[in-house]
Amino acid sequence: MTLASRLSTAANTGQMDDAQKQWKMATCNLALIQVQATVVGLLAAVAAVILGAISKGSVELSQAAVLCASSVTTAFIAALSLGLVMIGVIIGARKVGINPDNIATPIAASLGDLITLSLLAGISSTLFKYIDMKYLSPLICAVFIIMIPLWVAIAKQSPSLAEVLKSGWQPVIVAMSISSIGGLILDKTVTDPNFEGMAVFTPVINGVGGNLVAIQASRISTFLHFWSMPGVLPYKMRQNWPNPCTTFFSSEVNSKSARVLFLLVVPGHLVFLYTIHLLQGGHTSLSFTFVMFYLTAALLQVGILLYVADLIVRLMWRKALDPDNFSIPYLTALGDLLGTGFLAVCFRLVWLIHGADMNLGN
Repeated sequence: MTLASRLSTAANTGQMDDAQKQWKMATCNLALIQVQATVVGLLAAVAAVILGAISKGSVELSQAAVLCASSVTTAFIAALSLGLVMIGVIIGARKVGINPDNIATPIAASLGDLITLSLLAGISSTLFKYIDMKYLSPLICAVFIIMIPLWVAIAKQSPSLAEVLKSGWQPVIVAMSISSIGGLILDKTVTDPNFEGMAVFTPVINGVGGNLVAIQASRISTFLHFWSMPGVLPYKMRQNWPNPCTTFFSSEVNSKSARVLFLLVVPGHLVFLYTIHLLQGGHTSLSFTFVMFYLTAALLQVGILLYVADLIVRLMWRKALDPDNFSIPYLTALGDLLGTGFLAVCFRLVWLIHGADMNLGN
């Protein structure tokens, strides 16, 4: 989503109107996300191996190698394919007069989960069949690691991306750590047979919250790039630390978009809940009490995220950091943590009220 936000800002500020500039920006950005995908994919796999070793007390080296190879390969292919799709979407949106901020980041978030999970399942299954070939998985990891200097050299052709290569790792790694906490909450909750149905709703509440806050962060970032210089807030956003009333109830264009996005929460989630009910996903009883608690959790999550987005983007801008690169990882990770945490509380409250009469299991 950082790629989508970066390119949306570039398109809205006229940096992609020239064909030559489009080509350079596209190649440099694709190279940058390949570096990030390879490193983060490897780190995520290593973290999973360590957590597995702590819980089981041992490590199967062959399985760990398959996990690392699957993770790096998935990250590489997903980043490349999604990057190409985003470039096409943003250029197309610009040509037909649609603001890329409104469509690029949601598409990136939605397709990202679908493509990544599908690729990971397929690649890991394939590599697991050849687990007896001890050299295959380490060789795959080595190939992708060796390619990192090539991607770095290409990305450095853009001065702004060269800076991201130096200072853009902290938000990505911190975001991965925050999301992992949300994963632990989910794992702890669904291991209880009474709350197994939570696994069905977690991607929905996290996906909606992440999409909405990514749109808002991208729009605010574009506004700042268009009206001001890094390090100085424009007159219309002169408050360094706005209160919630300023974020949601002022006459500023970003406040209007925050209200619109917040109002989309209830109808959007009702559609998803009805779809889950039709598909009998998780076999969870959608009682009035559950729906009310669920919608309250979703509104709290999105309200907090939209307010925090206003704070973080302003903070990054005052520090002369590009919000496109630094804000979205924090916000989407916080969305995962808040969504999973609020949903766990929601399930436990419904269970306390209804007890065994409420079917919240799988």
